[in-house]
Amino acid sequence: MAIIAILVAILLLIILVGWFKTNPFLGFLAAAIVAACLSGISPEKIPSVLEAGIGSMLGSLAIILCVGAMFGKLISETGAAQQISRTLIAGFGQKNITWALMITGFIVGIPLYYNVGFVLLVPLVFSVMHQSKLPAVYLGIPLLAGLSTTHGFLPPHPSPVALIPQFGASIGATLFYGLIIAIPTVIVAGPLLASRLKHIHANPIKTFCAQPLPDESLPSPFNSFFCALLPVILIAVASLLPVIAPGIANNTWVLFFSNPSIVLLLGLMVATYSLGIARGLRIEKIMQYFTDGLKDISIIVLIIAGAGALKQVFVTSGVSDELGSLLKQIPLNPLVLAWLIATVIRIALGSATVAGLTAAGIVAPLVISSGANPNLMVLAVGAGSLMCSHVNDSGFWMYKEYFNLSLKDTFKSWSLMETVIGVMGIIGVLILDAFI
Repeated sequence: MAIIAILVAILLLIILVGWFKTNPFLGFLAAAIVAACLSGISPEKIPSVLEAGIGSMLGSLAIILCVGAMFGKLISETGAAQQISRTLIAGFGQKNITWALMITGFIVGIPLYYNVGFVLLVPLVFSVMHQSKLPAVYLGIPLLAGLSTTHGFLPPHPSPVALIPQFGASIGATLFYGLIIAIPTVIVAGPLLASRLKHIHANPIKTFCAQPLPDESLPSPFNSFFCALLPVILIAVASLLPVIAPGIANNTWVLFFSNPSIVLLLGLMVATYSLGIARGLRIEKIMQYFTDGLKDISIIVLIIAGAGALKQVFVTSGVSDELGSLLKQIPLNPLVLAWLIATVIRIALGSATVAGLTAAGIVAPLVISSGANPNLMVLAVGAGSLMCSHVNDSGFWMYKEYFNLSLKDTFKSWSLMETVIGVMGIIGVLILDAFI
């Protein structure tokens, strides 16, 4: 009955979200209710099960998601992200411009949500295109590869952060392993792949070629880099403390200030002053940025909440335990299985976030039953969730319309890039698994 409940729930999600374009949150709720009925949960208990799942999922993530949205919005609106881009491009020169754009997307993508980073940075690609006379796709793929790679592999980005509690993983260890995998991945899917795509010519719509902020309105390079990377630096230091200073690693204040929620709050406080108040921005304007940032991620919060409801149904009914005992009999590496399930759901539903969260709810029992490394499971699911982006993915259409490409050229560039990231990701996970 476990397999039937899961298959029906996933099929219902595909039909509602993929075919009928239902809001993913409503799709998750419908799938969770149907799965609960098929799993034998008493009807009067179903609402409380859904509420418990939503509460447990958002309880650990609400601060990270909301504060992260405010942080990313501030980085973009104050020109810090643009300054990072300009500084890197000036330092690398036109000959290595694709490497500069790759690093720009990679660094800016860490604090920014993907759609925000896309809208902010793609107009800069078009500006570079006009100045250098190089093809837009050749310039854009490395930057977008940087944004996608951070979306799949690197906390405190919300996608991997949402998977970490489901597998009982460590945010610090996941960040460390994620960096090891992400660096070669973004090189292959970025500059190296872009060099094969010079023949694809785009004619970006002028509406999307926004003018960057004037130089005098930008924060300094140091201020921009420091504020954008501060949360990552603090999390990295916290994860290294047990190694470099084991005597203080378990100090109550160290544990407090190394918590991801507190880290992001600290980062937001520093950025609010350094990028905002200290540069003459009124507090009312900054608060408006924060409000707009929260609006940008409302759907992500709801999707995560819905995934929590479906997961709780599996846990309460015992479906997760039954599935775990069934899956461990399959002669397939659990990391590969997790990647494959996420890939299938990604192809069916389009959304990387939905694919990752749904796959995590299904394969989470494998961490216990198979002894798989939970941090690598997060990365395997993240890699699968990026595979084979096509016409049911909003990112596919954003890229197509901004670059004004045909469907064929969009498949040959965007879809190929996302698939390369997913394949490189699982290869990196398996290599790490052989040594850990």
